Amino acid sequence: MTGVRRVPRVLSIAGTDPTGGAGIQADLKSIAANGGYGMAVVTALVAQNTRGVRSVHVPPVAFLAEQLDAVSDDVEIDAVKIGMLATADVIRAVREWLDRVDPPVVVLDPVMVATSGDRLLDEDAEEALRQLSSRAHLLTPNIPELAILADEPTADGWTAVVAQAARVSARYGVRVLAKGGHLAGADLPDALVDARGEAVAVAEFPGVRIDTTNTHGTGCSLSSALATRYARSEDWIEAVGESKRWLAESIRHGASLEVGAGHGPVSHLAGLWDRGGIVTRPTAEEVESDWWEDIRGIRTGIDELSFLRGLGEGTLDRGAFLWYLAQDALYLRDYSRVLAAASGLAPTPDEQAFWAGAAQGAIAAELQLHESWLTPEALEAVRPSETTTAYLDHLLACAARGDYAVLIAAVLPCFWLYQDVGIRLHALSHPEHLYRSWLDTYADETFAASTRRAIDIVTRAAAAVGEHKRADMREAFRVSSAHELAFFAAPLTQSPPGGS
Repeated sequence: MTGVRRVPRVLSIAGTDPTGGAGIQADLKSIAANGGYGMAVVTALVAQNTRGVRSVHVPPVAFLAEQLDAVSDDVEIDAVKIGMLATADVIRAVREWLDRVDPPVVVLDPVMVATSGDRLLDEDAEEALRQLSSRAHLLTPNIPELAILADEPTADGWTAVVAQAARVSARYGVRVLAKGGHLAGADLPDALVDARGEAVAVAEFPGVRIDTTNTHGTGCSLSSALATRYARSEDWIEAVGESKRWLAESIRHGASLEVGAGHGPVSHLAGLWDRGGIVTRPTAEEVESDWWEDIRGIRTGIDELSFLRGLGEGTLDRGAFLWYLAQDALYLRDYSRVLAAASGLAPTPDEQAFWAGAAQGAIAAELQLHESWLTPEALEAVRPSETTTAYLDHLLACAARGDYAVLIAAVLPCFWLYQDVGIRLHALSHPEHLYRSWLDTYADETFAASTRRAIDIVTRAAAAVGEHKRADMREAFRVSSAHELAFFAAPLTQSPPGGS
């Protein structure tokens, strides 16, 4: 192989199963579940269900060859899994294609014996399959199939199975995965056997039998997983170990699918569904739109406040405005510390610099505005209101939590809502406006650029995390937005009459 691909392109050459538990359908699920991109060439159309096979239709071999060429003419193939090959002609066509294309990995699951014990291939086809075996990199026969490849009686114990696998490995010059699934007892061992050299290498993988009837298609699924895993890791030991763990998990969840009345399928994607869920991740743009819409009621409440209407019109009581500025000054001192905490938790230098700059700006620029209105004595005497305390407690708790994503979601409304208010109120600004300096500050282009940057950082972070963390971020954002509404409302409900 020329190198490990992050998403290997894996081709399954096999028959079908309309119930989806075995054959091509199982292979594609297995490949996807194990991190590959699955492709499929059909060798036979099989009318079967979980109770058994009813009939098999083999398309013309020329059409099989066309399918194979259509894939390999266009796609670079990283691994091939071969399953059901119904006739000697089909086997020879596949062999000719392998010789011509020379895929880097070939895993052959030699489908020769039905679950009932019936032989599925005639003598010519069995001989052709033996010849094909030497073209593979790994064989994955069950115990009866292993015996056919060895031209020996069926092994009757695990030690005999491993020894027979060694003889098959030496005979065909190929690794063999010996599987203990047909043995009696609670143990379910597998062994990777390599007798191509002077010494026989055996790597055993213990397992425990799972009490279930959902075993339909396990051979197909395992061989597809092995092809995919090896294409990812280039390590057969790792590929077998990981594939076995994945298959055991899939078998354990098979019954929950409730498919069929016979031997049901495994649940190929159970682990992914459990750990990753099925909720798609939104884009950053979708997060921005959804969160802004989520606080529509809060934004409407802010717009309707008498405090902001009076601030925009220039009719707001000066005492209420000074009380607001004093509370905002207290807020900014701790808010800047929260921004500094975000800088310390930031995962990239760029984000670290942004939050550090925002912390400095909260003190150097915004607090300077407040001090232009308030005397040092007034600032020294002010005490935080219940509303200010509640807001800061929320932000400081988010900072103490040490969760960067949640923290930056919590500080975002102080950018976003202030800019939103500032843009609309700035339209009312004029040289004689009593509160012009405040109106101009929050509609300033520099503050707008900082707000845009904050939105981008937070929404990209929210789009990248899992569903539960994104919900935590959204809640922190919503709670901070509610505190902003309360903060704008407080001057006319909590400030003392006549001023601060």
